[in-house]
Amino acid sequence: MSGSAGLIAGEKQAEIPLEWRAEFEAAARRPLAQRMRYAFIRTYKPVLDDAPFRAWNSTAEYREWCDQNLPAWLGYGSV
Repeated sequence: MSGSAGLIAGEKQAEIPLEWRAEFEAAARRPLAQRMRYAFIRTYKPVLDDAPFRAWNSTAEYREWCDQNLPAWLGYGSV
């Protein structure tokens, strides 16, 4: 298979909008290091990013610290 049709399994090339295909093909030509650099968006996480290192003696201590210190929207609290 050639072109983007071989890269997107199960999709017919005609069903993919031309501008999407052009963006995908341009991204596929970039070096891997460049793709990895732009693949992830760094987002500040309150409290978690405020210290370079933390350690706990047990998982229970870690979970207690999460419950007491992290905002619930981060998803590290107990259920």
